[in-house]
Amino acid sequence: MALTAAVLLATSLGLAACSSEDSADASIVTTNSGEPQNPLVPTNTNEFWGGRVVDRLFAGLKYYDANGKAHDEVAESIETTDRKNYRITIKPDWKFSDGTPVTAKSFVDAWNYGALGTNAQLQSYVFTEIVGFKDVSEAPPKAQTMSGLKVVDDRTFTVELVQPSIDFETALGYAPFYPLPEAAFKDIKAFGENPIGNGPYKFASNGAWQHNTQIDLVPNPEYKGGRPAKNKGLRFVMYQSFDTAYADLQAGNLDALDTIPDSALSSYKQDLGDRAITKPTAQNQKFGIQANVPHFAGEEGALRRKAISMAINREQICQNIFHGTRNPARDFTASTLPGFNGNLPGSEFLNHNPAEAKKLWAQADAISPWSGRFEIAYNSDGGHQAWIEAAANSIKNTLGIEAIATPYPTFKNIRDLVNAKTIGKAFRYGWQGDYPTMLQFLTSNYYSHSETNNVDWNNPEFDRLLNAALAAPTLEESHKLVGQAQSLMLQSMADIPVFDYVAAAGRSDKVKKAELAWNGLFDFENIEK
Repeated sequence: MALTAAVLLATSLGLAACSSEDSADASIVTTNSGEPQNPLVPTNTNEFWGGRVVDRLFAGLKYYDANGKAHDEVAESIETTDRKNYRITIKPDWKFSDGTPVTAKSFVDAWNYGALGTNAQLQSYVFTEIVGFKDVSEAPPKAQTMSGLKVVDDRTFTVELVQPSIDFETALGYAPFYPLPEAAFKDIKAFGENPIGNGPYKFASNGAWQHNTQIDLVPNPEYKGGRPAKNKGLRFVMYQSFDTAYADLQAGNLDALDTIPDSALSSYKQDLGDRAITKPTAQNQKFGIQANVPHFAGEEGALRRKAISMAINREQICQNIFHGTRNPARDFTASTLPGFNGNLPGSEFLNHNPAEAKKLWAQADAISPWSGRFEIAYNSDGGHQAWIEAAANSIKNTLGIEAIATPYPTFKNIRDLVNAKTIGKAFRYGWQGDYPTMLQFLTSNYYSHSETNNVDWNNPEFDRLLNAALAAPTLEESHKLVGQAQSLMLQSMADIPVFDYVAAAGRSDKVKKAELAWNGLFDFENIEK
């Protein structure tokens, strides 16, 4: 999540911003946002809007700086000799914003809560590596806590993994690994509406979350980590469209906007001057198609996904619609990540090749003749219409089928249907890195047992290759295995990658400093007004 929390790229339902100068709030940094899908519980927040708030409210064992480098935050030491058994010591005197202590038990209890199957947390898959996860995740659970987690004392706990992991320590800055105070477990739903964290910010008041309007955060005086707030607070303002947000940015009613609308991509650098911000980021966009959609199961489905992929003119979309602020996808992760290889075996299926697309489509028709129309669902409030329609037209013109872009009012509408596996058509989705590794993108989205595997990708050999990549003795060997796993995906086109992001953002003239982080979000703590 994105995210950085796990976050699926989208925009959500919202209301236009009011002026930040209307009250004594002029010193607060206002930034665009949308309504989070769920209450703000770290293990159940896996989308764009909730993730940015959760990461401000909580501090993990590690944190990621603007360039994606991991640093110790609550951790004093993370010791291992085999990358399978870890002894973790936390720094003394950390407190939650309600004044209660952050202890080893705060982490262990939070992780056990996130993993327990009966709690149905969207991010439970991150605990798969820990010994005992299988017992707590089964229905019904065989145990209530993972046997691989043990509290030694107030500041120390141990973690035993099923196998060595090259990613585990880096992952410890990711939201599901945040600690929770004892108050959370008394009423988790109420807690999610008014979270108590240990991060650089806290909720401004009990009414800080005005649903569909805004969320107000203020600096947390209890915070002791390496990313203290350099501003007086954050207001996440929920918009119906990026066009409205951009108009507010230009008018000085919004301080920081992380996504320039399509309508302004050709002019925003001229409009904003040195207040325009660009940065290649670890974000992607793709089309998912679940296996229960007619004609998209088994061998027929693999042929059709490859045909659709080769029917899409990615380069044209990136240049004509996004004016170079997107790059054609070359794999299932993002080109900014360590170990990325844009020329994997099978990457030819990501090339625009109408003749080959028609040939593959005909092979699928030989298995079962095509019927119906090909629909791509997208959230109409997210600035996606132009590129989705361009892709649909490309598919229609190449394959000679009826292909259309189908709008849904909000991101939440689509996500609820996708999670319930009832959407019944292709859908636009994306991924924003939660921590800066290729394995994070792949384990989240494509592990057979991941709750965020939205496309029903289930391949034992792929799982084996990911496990081997995690257990690899060196990063070089791990990256090689990741490449093999992705080549396997390309042969069946697990989903259809479309493009990676070159983020386009902007700040108002009231902001002295605002920079984008590695994942495309602002480096919120360091925004200076």
